[in-house]
Amino acid sequence: QVQLVESGGGLVQPGGSLRLSCAGSGSILYINDMGWYRQAPGKQRDLVASITSGGSTNYADSVKGRFTISRDNGKNTVYLQMNNLKSEDTAVYSCYADTVARYYIANRHWGQGTQVTVSS
Repeated sequence: QVQLVESGGGLVQPGGSLRLSCAGSGSILYINDMGWYRQAPGKQRDLVASITSGGSTNYADSVKGRFTISRDNGKNTVYLQMNNLKSEDTAVYSCYADTVARYYIANRHWGQGTQVTVSS
């Protein structure tokens, strides 16, 4: 079994910052890609940012220059530093991890989701 536990969401004013964390545990040999999606009410779920095991990153155009994704491979943890937050960043943020377990079985696992609300 693999679990991803998220933390760090909450309410912040426009222009503020938040840092999300997502820690993986369980039957993990290693993790390939990790990342974050978000879904606002009435909208589709969109990729926010992703990072490979080697540290290569990818960002949605809407967050480039404001968000930074990073990871600690030793802790199976991915982070999302969000700066200069805007009201349109309000959404439920969910992390994912492409894990490889025993016998090299690969799966994508998801966190439980954390609410980020940007409002004055």
